[in-house]
Amino acid sequence: MVCLFVAILILRTIRFASRQIQVSPAREIIFDAVALKRLSLAIQHKTISKQNLTAEGGAEFQRLHKFLSDSFPAIHTHLAREVIGGYSLLYTWKGTNESLKPLLLMGHIDVVPVDPGSEKTWTHPPFSGEIAAGYIWGRGTMDDKVSVLAILEAVQHLLATGFQPQRTLYLAFGHDEETGGARGAGKIASLLHSRQVELEYVLDEGGNITDGLVPGVAAPVALIGIAEKGYLSLELGVESAGGHSSTPPARTAIGILSSAIHKLDESPFPSRLPQPTRSFLQFIGPEMSWPQRIIPANLWLFEPLIESQFAKSTASNAMIRTTQAATIFQAGVKENVLPTTARAVVNLRLVTGDTIQGVVDRVRRVIDDPQTKITPLPVQVEPSPVSGPDSASFKLIQRTLKEIMPEAKVAPFLLVATTDSRHYQILTNNIFRFLPITIRPEDIQRYHGINERIAVKDYERCVRFFVQLIRNSQS
Repeated sequence: MVCLFVAILILRTIRFASRQIQVSPAREIIFDAVALKRLSLAIQHKTISKQNLTAEGGAEFQRLHKFLSDSFPAIHTHLAREVIGGYSLLYTWKGTNESLKPLLLMGHIDVVPVDPGSEKTWTHPPFSGEIAAGYIWGRGTMDDKVSVLAILEAVQHLLATGFQPQRTLYLAFGHDEETGGARGAGKIASLLHSRQVELEYVLDEGGNITDGLVPGVAAPVALIGIAEKGYLSLELGVESAGGHSSTPPARTAIGILSSAIHKLDESPFPSRLPQPTRSFLQFIGPEMSWPQRIIPANLWLFEPLIESQFAKSTASNAMIRTTQAATIFQAGVKENVLPTTARAVVNLRLVTGDTIQGVVDRVRRVIDDPQTKITPLPVQVEPSPVSGPDSASFKLIQRTLKEIMPEAKVAPFLLVATTDSRHYQILTNNIFRFLPITIRPEDIQRYHGINERIAVKDYERCVRFFVQLIRNSQS
């Protein structure tokens, strides 16, 4: 019996075939060094996302619009441009074959602010756009002016070669992705929907080319997001009589609220392998060494082991469960005064298969204290639908990446953050999230953090990728 059991494991592993494809490398393009300068100058525009833009903040976006118009004259001659929601941009490159569904390439022109006081810890100032040591430095180099500029560079290059698309191409650049995207991407998507546009696929920011982040795989791994987690923040509030700290009650407002948060910390959401994570294992498992390959090839047996391994890393743990994190705590005005109110915010990222209502209900059950009022905050996003890794659109993106970077292994995955792409679900079932920049372990904290930067060679790859993707998307 043991021999039969082992034989089954080995046979399933042998049949665990690679999902990678073999293609010929794309032809090289001459990279214009001026393109680096254009990205550098774009970074210098402080297009910081805010819930309510002031006149000064809005003017910075308008200055960036003019910079793009001046920097890419061919695009602004041959493509139609519309300003949506005040500051977002939509370009239309009309195709010659109206029977082909259009495609949409995305990015966003807004960036998160820099924490006050942290500027001195940057190697180069955060809005300098400095080109040094093989990198371009500053806010937006990773998230996400890099996408905007690389897409525009690609289109400008194609126009210079006389390329004319058969398939209509939309370029959509939102101005408020970092605050939810409702006024930018949301309005662009609604406008296209009102025009009865049906898209072949959408490609937005999201996954990257990881180096040293996927255990058991020595080669770079390109992670293409086929779904993203949902988003929800819950406000926890406690009210009490207050008074003098010399005669405190058994439980103060701060104590009650702290207890609620502690209960949540001690009761994480249950883990499971959602469909996008299973797809990740199906693609990456065959690329592992022989002993390790046995585990993903036999999920029917080793699923609990995989979940336990994923739970050991914060990055992979987020791929198998809804996560919760207390991000705001406010209470008290003076050291000898009992606060009458205490407030906290818990941010949750919902895994595929969970719902907002189900998550709220579970939080209430875990806290189980009528003194703690639980209120969902306005920005609420259900987990996205899953786009198929077997679809023609996914295979097209996979093929394009392999043509640009043959050594990379490609795998679908669950994006644990949220992007503007969710607004386009009304226009297509094929939404993917990927930008071909290299991320190493030490680079993860650069997103929204200190020393955001992109390697010059990575930016060149981004431009080549979009050129090749547009070419490949014409049939």
